[in-house]
Amino acid sequence: MPVYSLEIDDFSDNDYALIGIHTTLEDYKLAFFLNQHLKTNFKRASYNLDFENKNYNSSFAVYENKNASQHFDWYLISNVFKTKIQSNTAGLFPESDTKVYLIPEKKRVDFFIKIDGEFDYEYIVKTVEAINKLPQVITSYSIETNTLKSKESLIF
Repeated sequence: MPVYSLEIDDFSDNDYALIGIHTTLEDYKLAFFLNQHLKTNFKRASYNLDFENKNYNSSFAVYENKNASQHFDWYLISNVFKTKIQSNTAGLFPESDTKVYLIPEKKRVDFFIKIDGEFDYEYIVKTVEAINKLPQVITSYSIETNTLKSKESLIF
């Protein structure tokens, strides 16, 4: 009898593009400016991306822009979660502020835009150019998803 094996890549959908955004804005303000300038309709999702660890739990904000007419969906995802961790030692500072990253290898990225669906590379280039025109955005650029070690965090 033949033996079949499945790889994790058999279940993942790589039909998405990823854009990294550097900005000092809060998530809701960035969603507002993107809606104004890109004519998107980002709304706060009813869920967060939640992860559990032995030391802490993290929750990353998600905004959705569903576009059935153009056959793709946009997601604005925070890359940074700030938390306080209690120290087990009785020192001067019993707790410390810690940052947890959704994609640890991209620590300098503040937000990601994940675009699911059918699109061409030129569309992504034009979108990055439009985002870079926002005065509140420091920079944005396309990210190759194949180079990310923790791309499983973006599957939802």
